[in-house]
Amino acid sequence: MTAAKIHVWHTGSVYMDEAMAFHEKTWHPAPFTGWLRPKSKKHHFPVSVYFIEHPKGNVLVDTGWSEDIRTKQQQHLGRLTMSMYHGVLPEGTSVREQLHAHGYTARDIDIVMLSHLHADHVSGIQHVANAKNIVTSDIEWNEAQKAVGYIRSMWDGVRINTFSLKAIPFGPYKLGLDVFDDGTLYFVYTPGHTKGLCSVLVQTNQGWVLLAADVGYAEQSWQERILPGTMANKEEAALSLNWVRDFAQRDDCFAVLANHDRNVQPHVMT
Repeated sequence: MTAAKIHVWHTGSVYMDEAMAFHEKTWHPAPFTGWLRPKSKKHHFPVSVYFIEHPKGNVLVDTGWSEDIRTKQQQHLGRLTMSMYHGVLPEGTSVREQLHAHGYTARDIDIVMLSHLHADHVSGIQHVANAKNIVTSDIEWNEAQKAVGYIRSMWDGVRINTFSLKAIPFGPYKLGLDVFDDGTLYFVYTPGHTKGLCSVLVQTNQGWVLLAADVGYAEQSWQERILPGTMANKEEAALSLNWVRDFAQRDDCFAVLANHDRNVQPHVMT
């Protein structure tokens, strides 16, 4: 069977304090907000999505920024969110535009896999609302209905299906979902940054590719054990990050990608 091809796309960037990405010990009670922090602490981080041409269907992992970021960002994100971070979306880089450039529309997507429901991962969901299936973990969905840190208006009118965790061979808890029931594509339960965060594990001709979402914000995160700046559960976040570090050292692991790693450029993996 032909193996999957993974397109790494950047749907713009998020301008935020580095403490949002990399947890730091400081006198500041909430450094991730960027409030009362120098401009030197703030940077642009890429917002990645992954389009996977899989033998059993076209898969999109996360949706990146909505095109609303260009014209009505304050309405889309809200004043409080924009006081902490904001998005930048150059022309031609939304998920809709990049699908179109590759000859696809949302209707050609068999499954949209949402790692979690934070704004920079789900903002563009309206652009792919016509995908055949959009899914996230039931833990993440339930948390997003009540917890702070989510912008529920982003998925208004979009049908998001959920899955319950099942036993799989991978992950810190060995829980997730075998998406096609053939051992080639998994949701892997890697909580901590959010309660229901899942990474995505894809089999390619070169070996496994782990799309680690926000378990860590860059390769240095698992190499140096730097936790994300915001966490639902610190102990779970550490366990998930340690698992990513260990998985990256496996002989059959081809690559591990963090969603916001500034050292990762758009490219294709086969």
